[in-house]
Amino acid sequence: MTKYTGRTAVVVGEATAVGLAVAKRLVEGGARVVLTARTAQERHRLGAELGSTARVVAPSGVGGCLTSGGAVDLLFADVVATARPLLPRLTDGGAVVLMTPAPSSAAVHALAAELVSRGIRVNAVAPGCIAAPDGDGVHLPPLGRLGAAEEVARAALFLATDATFTTGVRFPVDGGLSRP
Repeated sequence: MTKYTGRTAVVVGEATAVGLAVAKRLVEGGARVVLTARTAQERHRLGAELGSTARVVAPSGVGGCLTSGGAVDLLFADVVATARPLLPRLTDGGAVVLMTPAPSSAAVHALAAELVSRGIRVNAVAPGCIAAPDGDGVHLPPLGRLGAAEEVARAALFLATDATFTTGVRFPVDGGLSRP
């Protein structure tokens, strides 16, 4: 699969199952990927899991991994504050996807309005009821099951690459919890 060949993607914030699932799909699709992880042990494990086209770095090391003046096409971040330092490196026409329940619709819309003049789309996936290794006793959403990190990753990648006429959207991936 070469859907993302020639693209550079950065996945920043907390190293979560969702971030790893996004990074894996990007690598499989041919993208160059930078993923952040806090501890050396996490960086080593994730680097081995992702292979040679991915760099796993400490959160403070993202800028050094991108070549001098290196551009980013796709930025996946947990919250706006994590994404903001990389916005100057984001190519015009690129995409930002926020990937935690935290960003409000207003925050997503405001960042989208800020970057629209550069043709940069900003959207968010808001995961809820996602299966975790230690997630016993969790209340099930209306769909009757917990979601998987891979399901959130597919939604994030859709918003980043295929939803080319979508910006400023907070998209719930929560099994129906957010329905009215």
